[in-house]
Amino acid sequence: MKRILPTFFACTALFVLAIAPITVTAQEGYMMPPSSLAAIVDAPLPPRVSISPNDDFFLLMEVQPLPTIADLAQPELRLAGRRINPRNNGPSRSRYYTSLSLKPLEGGSEMAVSGLPDNPKISNVSWSPNGQHIAFTHSTESTIELYLIDVAVRSARKLINQSVNAVYGNPITWMPDGTIMIVQTIGSTRGPAPAEPDVPSSPVVQENLGRVAPARTYQDLLKNPYDEALFGHLITSQVLTVELDGTYSRFGEADMIVRTSPSPDGQYVLTETILKPFSYLVTARSFPKRIEVRAADGSLVKKIVDQPLRDDTPTGRESVPVGIRSLSWRPDAGATLYWVEALDGGDGREEADFRDAVYELRAPFSGNPVELVRLPLRYSGVSWSDAGFALVYESWWTSRTRKAYRFDPDRPGSVFEKIFDYSSEDRYADPGSPMFTKGEFGRRATLPRGGM
Repeated sequence: MKRILPTFFACTALFVLAIAPITVTAQEGYMMPPSSLAAIVDAPLPPRVSISPNDDFFLLMEVQPLPTIADLAQPELRLAGRRINPRNNGPSRSRYYTSLSLKPLEGGSEMAVSGLPDNPKISNVSWSPNGQHIAFTHSTESTIELYLIDVAVRSARKLINQSVNAVYGNPITWMPDGTIMIVQTIGSTRGPAPAEPDVPSSPVVQENLGRVAPARTYQDLLKNPYDEALFGHLITSQVLTVELDGTYSRFGEADMIVRTSPSPDGQYVLTETILKPFSYLVTARSFPKRIEVRAADGSLVKKIVDQPLRDDTPTGRESVPVGIRSLSWRPDAGATLYWVEALDGGDGREEADFRDAVYELRAPFSGNPVELVRLPLRYSGVSWSDAGFALVYESWWTSRTRKAYRFDPDRPGSVFEKIFDYSSEDRYADPGSPMFTKGEFGRRATLPRGGM
């Protein structure tokens, strides 16, 4: 009994507490913590810094410390691996810049940029190649606006009335001369979003075509025909070429274009367009794509490749999709494409003397691709120099190996020289990134393995 009584009374007390009435009081607005605590949470973050292409100005960008309740209350669609705000056709989760200022590199006071919108939510900030202007987008509840800063007078202005389509990637690309931008917009002819049906129009059917393929797990996949229609509607863009005075023209027809990249000489533009059919198993990054070279006016010059659905990439860190990947322009040439293709079927588990090869195709893109180098390990980037050589990088995650080779891009297939060979875990042996004098070196170009 001595052991039972305390337990009995404790249980009785808990029962009484459980049935006691709970008083709920209503309140207006959100409660705030003490000002000392709020000051810590809302303390300004260090600004982001971007240096102009001419090395004459710092651009200081004040970062939004925390998203507002209004930001968090915006609707969110999760489609094909993207998280989209359907109200303004942009990403649903972003950290914005709230002010911009310029400061001379050689010394001088910081100068605020005038003409910014009220309560700015700035993103996609981009210097023009000549350093005379800065483009950025401003997100409102219903649209994403394009703004332009004149660096000489430190003043910003809204450039066009068309709403920018920022669902996929960076919607602004500068032409090399710095006087024209290629901008992805919603377009004035796009109709309303498809309505969700009360009753599904058809069952969801997935068919096994007899292939054996790894099944990875992804978030936010398409689930039904309505998701497909909605994703296609939101990602479709009318690409425009926009001049500094706000005049613009259409760059081809509206389509599911997700990337534009002008050649260094400004004569051509590389475009990447998502194709159907979509997939319920992988994200938009692995959907079928068409890669084309277009003239500066948008007319088609050459279709480079129609990439199939990439849902069969072997598993493993060293595995990559088959076919063309990491496609881009050589920055040291006027109009020369380069890309990488796997020589081992993309499967890092297979034995192979060479894993990857780097190819190039020069304008007017009518000949056959030329193989530049073959790599024993997996390609991880290339640096193009203006001094008659390039550095190509390879790596292998399992052994933590990283290597770099010097080769002559004008002598395809020539013997290349190994200059770095070290472990990614050996910080003391890491040579760092090579530095070149300005005018000698183009840039290091590294794209995701599943990129264009």
